[in-house]
Amino acid sequence: MRRAALCALSAVLLATGGCGYTLVGKTSNLPPSIKVIRFETLANQTQRVGVEQRLSHEIVKELTSRGRFTIQAKAEGANAELSGTVTGFDLYPVAFNPQGVATQYQIQISAKVTLKTLPDEKVIWDNPGYSFRDNYTFGTTAANYVDRENEVIDKVSEKFAASLVSTILEGF
Repeated sequence: MRRAALCALSAVLLATGGCGYTLVGKTSNLPPSIKVIRFETLANQTQRVGVEQRLSHEIVKELTSRGRFTIQAKAEGANAELSGTVTGFDLYPVAFNPQGVATQYQIQISAKVTLKTLPDEKVIWDNPGYSFRDNYTFGTTAANYVDRENEVIDKVSEKFAASLVSTILEGF
């Protein structure tokens, strides 16, 4: 009985092992030769000061969390270069409490992003209009709109980076 159960379990593990399933966020469609990525802070073409700093920080964090890549600012020794520009930043209230204070905000960030191999500069992935949008609900404890805006940017930067890196690596 025990031997039959062990054989059945082994058969299931062998059958599912080659089915192509893997943990989300741990795969990559990039060439295996890419191990070191050159990345400098995104350029900022928006009116929002500092948004590129927050987004860049989270992109580096997300790429390094994948465990396969080393990120550096210099081109020497890099196999690829990730570069981009934040081209759009919109934040606006979408829901209000009875006193007229905004309780929910929508943020949309647009960017132009390119990943290319080094030293030959062959484009692997390019999106001139990458866009990310999300809604955030807040209580009325923040002192003013600027405080809420910074809070939203901090929260959305992490999700923006996770979405962007997944899109680049996994092709979604």
